[in-house]
Amino acid sequence: MASIFELIIAGDIPADIVYRDEEVVAFRDIKPVAPVHVLIVPTKPIPTTDDVSDADLPLIGRMYAVARDIARSEGIADDGYRLVMNCRDHGGQEVAHLHLHLIGGRRLGPMVGGEAAD
Repeated sequence: MASIFELIIAGDIPADIVYRDEEVVAFRDIKPVAPVHVLIVPTKPIPTTDDVSDADLPLIGRMYAVARDIARSEGIADDGYRLVMNCRDHGGQEVAHLHLHLIGGRRLGPMVGGEAAD
């Protein structure tokens, strides 16, 4: 079954696309945590960070370059931004398709708050 990100990439579900090429699609998160919250998604379906192969390394670099370029075009590069890639349940991953969160546009709080559960 296709993930929601695969459906967005295919154009079957609408999204606010900010960038697209053959390898990467970037679109605004529907539940933003900051004024700028963009998801950078590879067109190749890779379920998690743990599933990235050595052959995928150029693709991962491409995702980060796209994030950099979007941060610049959104006007948040000079003040700073956060890039987050969650992995699986304990890492907070909600969609089983690799994605990079670009978050910025305001001062961000600590990465992880509170104490870890036992």
